[in-house]
Amino acid sequence: VMRRAGCRAAHNFYLIGKNSNMIRPTKNVNEVRTAVKNCYLKPVLVKLNLGRNKFVTFPATVSGIYPSLFTVAPEDKNFLGKTAYSYSEILCGRVKLKAL
Repeated sequence: VMRRAGCRAAHNFYLIGKNSNMIRPTKNVNEVRTAVKNCYLKPVLVKLNLGRNKFVTFPATVSGIYPSLFTVAPEDKNFLGKTAYSYSEILCGRVKLKAL
């Protein structure tokens, strides 16, 4: 950590302090892509964060793997929500997949 001549304390928010457990470990898109690829054609539980404390959870199967996105097929045939997601949505925490 570099200190300036006039600073009394180093602002090392990433390593120490009360909020150090709030910082996520870094992952990259390739790690997420391989994790989703391992769930291909397997049943998963999809949890979507819609914002403002609204969540949608539904069982599905990972049905397609593409270079920039993946698709899921919900078990409920009347599901009207979005079924194609990008890998960055998992990195951001908007979509979570859990193998069943």
